[in-house]
Amino acid sequence: MLRKVLFLYNPASGDRPVTEYFDRIIDLYRLKGLHLLFHRLSFDGEDDAVLSAVDGSFDHLLFAGGDGTVNYLVNLIKGRGLELPVAVLPTGTANDFAALLGMPADIGESCRAILSGRIRPTDLGTVNGHYFVNVFSCGLFTDVSQKTPTAWKNNLGKIAYYINGIGDLPRFRKMELSIATDGGDFNGSAIIFFVFNGRTAGTLPLAYLSEGDDGLLDVLILKGDTPLDTLRTAIRYLPRLLHRKNYPPGIVHIRCSRLHAESAGNEHTDTDGQPGPSFPIDIACVPGALRTIVPAVTAERDERG
Repeated sequence: MLRKVLFLYNPASGDRPVTEYFDRIIDLYRLKGLHLLFHRLSFDGEDDAVLSAVDGSFDHLLFAGGDGTVNYLVNLIKGRGLELPVAVLPTGTANDFAALLGMPADIGESCRAILSGRIRPTDLGTVNGHYFVNVFSCGLFTDVSQKTPTAWKNNLGKIAYYINGIGDLPRFRKMELSIATDGGDFNGSAIIFFVFNGRTAGTLPLAYLSEGDDGLLDVLILKGDTPLDTLRTAIRYLPRLLHRKNYPPGIVHIRCSRLHAESAGNEHTDTDGQPGPSFPIDIACVPGALRTIVPAVTAERDERG
């Protein structure tokens, strides 16, 4: 009897509908003796009802969508206590979490990597009780993903984020933050406040020293001392995105397993491209909380350290 796989997909993600790949995906899964059951996400109670039927006869869950879709589904399955392995097809705009797992950009290659892959526990973050897979953010450019029209994302790809974000610059003001963690504290003004479980935001490798399976989160704060100091920090930061060296002066980097943050202002926050909670916030790393399927080469590299 064929083992079942529940395929949960977001038809609105990315610049090319995942439905165009269905025949190819079905063929690859069938060759491995796996039967796909398709569910088009509606982002309402129907999705949770479908997950209620998942039992031990399923081999794994297959997600197709961007980071917001993965965030949504992870919170649903964790809410149900499902521990099935999860595989992710990178069909969104940025696909930062899929990149963290080592998924190839090509859908066919991703399917092959999943079907020959290995299960690896991957950390998750929580912010005020809500899971996130890649990054929590606050400050400049925080709500760019939320404000960028879907049509822009689908037609322009990740560059749509950067174009739309330029409009934030004239209106932005510094934040006053008080952050206490088990790895160090910060009190002062800031332009950007990130908490990474992954490494990238909008495909930019901002947290280039981060790992997704080390039981720790990486806090990055771009200090807001003076406009000139901030500009100098940004100029020093950009070349390091390529060389993965230590963070430059002006960037506060803290590795921690939990943190508490407060702000005097009414700051907007974001989790994986979706609206986040209001301050105060409590964030924690949940080590190995998600069983993910990663390419064999990724698993072997991690084992070698």
